[in-house]
Amino acid sequence: MLALGLPWRAALAACESRMVNLNAQLQAIVDTEEAPLAGLSVLVKQAGVVVHEAQFGRRYIDPATPEADLPVTPDTLFRVASITKLAVSLCALRLADAGLLDLDADVGEILGYRIRHPNYPTARITPRLLMSHRSGFSDAGNDLLDGTTDLRALLFEMRDASGARNPWSKGGGGDYFEYSNLNFVVLAAAMERVTHSRFDALMRTWLLEPLDMVGGFDPARLPAQERAQLATLYRKAVNDESTWSPAGPWYAQTDDRRGPDQPALDARFAGPYLPGSRPGLFGPQGGLRTRVRDLAKLADLLLGNGQYDGRTILQRARVQAMLQESWRSNMHQGAAANGDDDRGTFQAWGLGVQHFIDRSRPGWGDRLLPGGGVTAWGHLGFAYGLVAGVFVEPVRATTVIYVISGTGDNPDTHPGEYSSFARWEERVLALLWASAGYA
Repeated sequence: MLALGLPWRAALAACESRMVNLNAQLQAIVDTEEAPLAGLSVLVKQAGVVVHEAQFGRRYIDPATPEADLPVTPDTLFRVASITKLAVSLCALRLADAGLLDLDADVGEILGYRIRHPNYPTARITPRLLMSHRSGFSDAGNDLLDGTTDLRALLFEMRDASGARNPWSKGGGGDYFEYSNLNFVVLAAAMERVTHSRFDALMRTWLLEPLDMVGGFDPARLPAQERAQLATLYRKAVNDESTWSPAGPWYAQTDDRRGPDQPALDARFAGPYLPGSRPGLFGPQGGLRTRVRDLAKLADLLLGNGQYDGRTILQRARVQAMLQESWRSNMHQGAAANGDDDRGTFQAWGLGVQHFIDRSRPGWGDRLLPGGGVTAWGHLGFAYGLVAGVFVEPVRATTVIYVISGTGDNPDTHPGEYSSFARWEERVLALLWASAGYA
């Protein structure tokens, strides 16, 4: 075996030193006293090669016995919140490739009942509009996500006496953007109808297995070794309404391993599961449990123009259409709002994927680096204490992923210096992009 020459040894030592320093900085973010993080998993790839991968903190925190805590590992599965929508969109495009799902069909005709925005009664709602959040559904419709009630009944229960259960945005007709979880519950119902399959099963058949991804949408159906690696999500607040306490205990929010074993989601109701009836059971808007390594496979599919491991998973034209803007905010121009940018978080959108276009001001915008200069495609996730992001920069074939499994203080009280990201997200992102050579 040839010995490494001195220049190679020096280069290797410098690389190892950079990785050690990077990990030390990431660990310091996790351990920040004013806003600690429960766990963190990161991955950076460039031109198909892993540049950096590391894990920090705990996937399970025992409230009574610290020695029973479990670490985050490369095999830890997280409930990845809205990054789920990226996976669902890729699956929907596979169904379109197979001729099963027409992206421009009236989704009401697929489901067998009429769905129309009350202010735009002639405008069809299509899978394409659902995937790009231009359907006219609003996040005010989040209380319609309940999977225990038939979706048709929920959609037709438009408003109660208090004014709640109104799922419609103030804009519609296909031009107005408003991010809405309900879009993906309706899309999942359509996917169930055209495949005649339960949502979690069709996602496994059409996406997870072709990409060799572990995980799924129903913890009860995960293999024992995957359940053992499932991360509990935490906050240092009991719930959305309670006070945060950075110095206090961590409170489990979901996937708490202390709870009793639960039956399969669809087994909680009598009778057979009817495709298209209750897809909200499985959380198509945010219920995917998987590893960071497997999220990287979604990014690989985008950067590979539909190719994965030498196989065609999606037609190249589908990926190219996905990575084309269907909407861009005009609000920074002082124009009449063409959507809801959620405090600057959303500036542009493709087909099931966000376009980060580098707009910035303190506490507002989608900038990914302190100095700007980088645009990317991807998706964010935020729910039950989890904060995550998947970003793909096609020019240099770079993927950046982070998953935080719990936050120790209210993100709203730690606004970013140059974006709508919380301060700790900005710090993590800056380090990860720098590890791939971005200034």
